[in-house]
Amino acid sequence: MERQALLSNTVKIMMPLILGGAILYWMYRGFDFQSLSHVLWNEMDWTWMLLSFPFGILAQMFRGWRWRQTLEPVGEHPRTSVSINAVFISYAVSLIIPRIGEFTRCAVLKRYDAISFSKALGTVVTERAVDSLVVLLFSGITLLLQIPVFRTFFGRTGTSIDSIFGQFSTTGWLVTAVCGIAALILLHILLRHLSIYNKVRATFSGIWQGVISLKDVRNVPLFVFFTLGIWVCYFLHYFLTFFCFDFTSHLGLTCAMVTFVVGSIAVIVPTPNGAGPWHFAVKTMLILYGVADNEALYFVLIVHTVQTMLVILLGIYAWIALLFTAKCPRTSA
Repeated sequence: MERQALLSNTVKIMMPLILGGAILYWMYRGFDFQSLSHVLWNEMDWTWMLLSFPFGILAQMFRGWRWRQTLEPVGEHPRTSVSINAVFISYAVSLIIPRIGEFTRCAVLKRYDAISFSKALGTVVTERAVDSLVVLLFSGITLLLQIPVFRTFFGRTGTSIDSIFGQFSTTGWLVTAVCGIAALILLHILLRHLSIYNKVRATFSGIWQGVISLKDVRNVPLFVFFTLGIWVCYFLHYFLTFFCFDFTSHLGLTCAMVTFVVGSIAVIVPTPNGAGPWHFAVKTMLILYGVADNEALYFVLIVHTVQTMLVILLGIYAWIALLFTAKCPRTSA
C-alpha cells in the first residue's frame, strides 16, 4: 500500500515536469543559449521588469485579502498576514506539484489560525469559479476584437474546435455520458458502505458552506474591487515586460491582451507555472504580430523565468515570516 502511494505521488510530481520539459525541449532544440546572456545584459531594459514586480506582488496580496473576505460569512476569521502568506506559499509549492497550492494554503490557515480546512477549500472553489468567469469575460471581449488573429493562430497550430468535437459521434457522446453517470452512482454506493462515509459527507458539507459563502459577503463592491484588482495587476505585471525589449515595445495594448488571454488559457495544462504550454502559446501569438521567431523565444523564456523567480522569492519570504508567526487556538464555530 505504501509502495503504491509512493509510486502515485512520484507520478504526480514527475508527469507535469516531463510534460513541461518535453515542450520546452521541442521549442528550444537548436537554440543558441549563449546569445541569451547578451540579450539579458545588453539589450534588455531591466527598469520595466522591476516596475512590473509590484503588480505581481499586489495581485497575490489582493487574492489574500479577498480570500479572507470570503471566509467571514462561514464564521472563519484568519489574520490578514497569514492569509497573504498562505497565498504566497501556495503559488511557490505549485511550481513543484501543479494545483497542490490550493490545498497547501488551506492547510496553512488550519495550522496557524485553526481555520476549518473544508470551509477554506470551499471558498477556494468559489474564488476559482469567479476567476474563471473573469477570464472567460476577458477572453470573450478579446476574441471579438481579434477574431482574425485567433483564426490564424488555430490554423498555424493545427487546432480546430470542430475537429476536436467532431471526433465524437452522437453514440460516443451518449456512451460517455452513461459511463460518467454509472461511475458517479458506483462511487456513491461505495462511499455509503465505507466507514468513513460520515466523515466524507461532513467534509463536503464544509466545502459547500465555503462555496455558498459568496452570497453572504458583506462588502460586495470591495469583493469586486479585489477581483478586478487581481486581474488588472496580473495583466500589468505581464504588459510592462513588453517594454523591456525593442522587438515587443511597439506592439501595444491589443497584442498584450491577446497574448495574455492565450497565456492564461494555456496555464490550465498542469505543468509548473504553465512552463511549456505558456511558452508555446505566447510565442506563437507574438509571431503572428510580426515578432521574429528567435526574438519571441527570448521573450517567453526571459519573462517566464524572471516572473517564476519572483514567485519563488515570495514563497521563501512567506515561509520565513510564518516561522515567526504564533499559532492561534481555534475560537470560531
